[in-house]
This record gives sequence, structure tokens and C-alpha cells, in this order.
Amino acid sequence: MAKTYNEIDTKVINLIAKGTKITGDIISDGDIRIDGELKGNIQCKGRLVVGDSGLIQGEIKCNTSEISGEIKGKLTVTELLSLKASSKVIGDMFTGKLSIEPGAVFSGSCQMGGNLKTNENKPTEKD
Repeated sequence: MAKTYNEIDTKVINLIAKGTKITGDIISDGDIRIDGELKGNIQCKGRLVVGDSGLIQGEIKCNTSEISGEIKGKLTVTELLSLKASSKVIGDMFTGKLSIEPGAVFSGSCQMGGNLKTNENKPTEKD
């Protein structure tokens, strides 16, 4: 049976290539790979991969994530957040499970396990 135009193929990976710069928010039911730069928020029901050259400045909400590049902002990952050796994260992390390779850089607070839904609407404190 052929797919109609309105059907969503969740196996397709959305790719922001190296050298591409985007300003704005991204919402996706599928997976996303960022090798370029994004200034904005990401809401992804699948997996988010940030490559070595990837840079995200904004809030991230996703199911699972593998970070090799740079993140500046709040991360909320429902299941597994994996920080590779080349990653640099500046911001607060909320995740079900966390994996950090030696060499990864992280500055901020981290909350792991528990019910992440309660943290999504929690206001951030201002100094």
C-alpha cells in the first residue's frame, strides 16, 4: 500500500548539515541530526544526534540524545542522554539515564531519574 502525502515516516532522519545555520524552533515526530548551527528550541519525539560540528543554542526536549558537539541551554531527555568525549554542554540537564565519556565538558546542574514531567514546567531561578 502506498503512503499518502500526510503520513509521517518516523524512520526518516531530519538532517541539518555542516555549514547550515538556522534561527527558529524545530518540532519533529522523527529523529534529528544536527551538524550545523541552530539558534532555537528543539522538540523531538525521537532521537537527537548532535555531531562534532553541531551547535545548538536553545532548549532541547527529546526522547534520547547523543551529543558530540556543543549545547548552550536546557536539556530534557526522557530516556538516555549520552555525552561523547568531544561534547561541551553549558546548561541544566534533566534525564532518565546519563552516559558521559572521559573528555566531555559539562557546566550546569543535572537531575537524573525520577519523573521528568515535573521538571519541564519548573521555572528556572534567576540570580
